[in-house]
Amino acid sequence: MDVSLLLNVEGVKKTILHGGVGELPNFISGSRVTFHFRTMKCDEEHTVIDDSRQVGQPMSIILGNMFKLEVWETLLTSMRLGEVAEFWCDTIHTGVYPMLSRSLRQVAEGKDPTGWHVHTCGLANMFAYHTLGYEDLDELQKEPQPLIFLIELLQVEAPREYQRETWNLNNEERMQAVPLLHGEGNRLYKLGRYDQAATKYQEAIVCLRNLQTKEKPWEVEWLKLEKMINTLILNYCQCLLKKEEYYEVLEHTSDILRHHPGIVKAYYVRARAHAEVWNAEEAKADLEKVLELEPSMRKAVLRELRQLESRLSDKQEEERQCCRNMLG
Repeated sequence: MDVSLLLNVEGVKKTILHGGVGELPNFISGSRVTFHFRTMKCDEEHTVIDDSRQVGQPMSIILGNMFKLEVWETLLTSMRLGEVAEFWCDTIHTGVYPMLSRSLRQVAEGKDPTGWHVHTCGLANMFAYHTLGYEDLDELQKEPQPLIFLIELLQVEAPREYQRETWNLNNEERMQAVPLLHGEGNRLYKLGRYDQAATKYQEAIVCLRNLQTKEKPWEVEWLKLEKMINTLILNYCQCLLKKEEYYEVLEHTSDILRHHPGIVKAYYVRARAHAEVWNAEEAKADLEKVLELEPSMRKAVLRELRQLESRLSDKQEEERQCCRNMLG
């Protein structure tokens, strides 16, 4: 089968090489589309630039999620399942392909942890480079040209048919996801599953950070999000305490207090981390600050101080015993 079609898009021509099955899938926003592709130049040899089959893993994109090469959404949504088609795309659609290709190649080389699910954020920094690190892509970037995309459509999944990663969510969905992730993190923490709890808190923080970039710093909406972020970071730090990663706790809590010196829990969590790494004076200073800001926490503070004094006493006794043994 070899049928040439003109899509209702300027600078795109489609040739069906193998017909698909059934009707056109329901391509709704948020659907995950999985496909194999080969990118070729329009020279006589049809020089191959990239081929997902050589990588051994198909490509997936999320419709409506601002995928960097927007024309691919147009191409894919013209296809049926199992269809193989060749698309000629003019330069107006292919200018950003070298940057996308660079990211895909780094994935294939094990340099990029985001997998084949490439999205705008992962490509945003590429404009800062004078070279893409690949001669053929540098050439293509300097002299953009029409390209041919050979695509086989493998699968179309509605939003509810797959587990969506947080970067795939829109702003409304991110906001809805935060309390769910927060609650799940709390549940896992209570079960003693600290690694998993920490991951949930991190996902919620990423959602809020993305939302915060849309707001003007230090204005009301930005500050509301900042408060939620700080709460989640401190929960994350509680997990780190359980995992004995005390210096990372000190880093996060100190960063919060540099910007928001009135957050009581940050002083309390930092005091516990200081105590664990034998920063006794710093731990006491933070606990005194907790009492100053929140007198109702007196009982908890006194407990921490007693534990700190007890550990210091034990440590001093161990050191004295060690000296006696050396002298003996």
